[in-house]
Amino acid sequence: MTEFADLHGGPLPLLLPNAWDVASALAFVAAGYPAIGTTSLGVAASHGVPDGGRATRGANLALARDLARLPVPVSVDCEDGYADDPGGVAALVSELGTLGVAGVNLEDSAAGRLVDPSVLADKVAAVKEAAPEVFVNARVDTYWFHQDETVEATLARATAYVAAGANGIFVPGLAEPDAILAITAALSVPVNLLPVPGRSLADLAALGVRRVSTGSLPYRAALAVAVEAAAAVRDGSTLPASVPYHDLQADLTAYADGA
Repeated sequence: MTEFADLHGGPLPLLLPNAWDVASALAFVAAGYPAIGTTSLGVAASHGVPDGGRATRGANLALARDLARLPVPVSVDCEDGYADDPGGVAALVSELGTLGVAGVNLEDSAAGRLVDPSVLADKVAAVKEAAPEVFVNARVDTYWFHQDETVEATLARATAYVAAGANGIFVPGLAEPDAILAITAALSVPVNLLPVPGRSLADLAALGVRRVSTGSLPYRAALAVAVEAAAAVRDGSTLPASVPYHDLQADLTAYADGA
């Protein structure tokens, strides 16, 4: 965990691109990113199921096995841990740690609703006891689902997770500068956000943010560009930028040969 944790201490927040398969992860590694995350939406959508609902436990484990071979730390989005029982969540994260996964995200919501903060706190405590080497990024969904959407409620949840052993706090949907600053100033662990429109990494660093995840944005952007590519062929307009076939084939061949 030390190497991955150290990436949160640079002059700018760690920019963590989120992959949904081997090819997207290889592309991010080739672009020079020092660590890779996964996106639960991207994994779910690529398997034809909605995000959440614990539908992708097996798919995420399989992807983690593949991505753990990459030369950079990997953090896996585990939704709510795919279980109510803290022991079951701890067993999953222990397995991921054995594979070489450096970090996980665990969220405090289920079926689009916040759960009692003790639920995630108990899971975090169990995970840290079973797999202390794994960086646990505890996700607070107050702003994401617009429930208890205040600094005070968010900090109450976040401090409970930090007390349970969380190594970082993720607040997706948080975007207002004063709220960001209040939350980062009150917490002793790195705070992670999704991209904030109009705010650079330097802007977010000034607000105390230590990590920015792309989330499902690259996956959704890839879908949009795929449709644009088809339209460009139809209309005879300029084709969008793409990774050359032979470059991707070479990367996949090198990856396969390293198995």
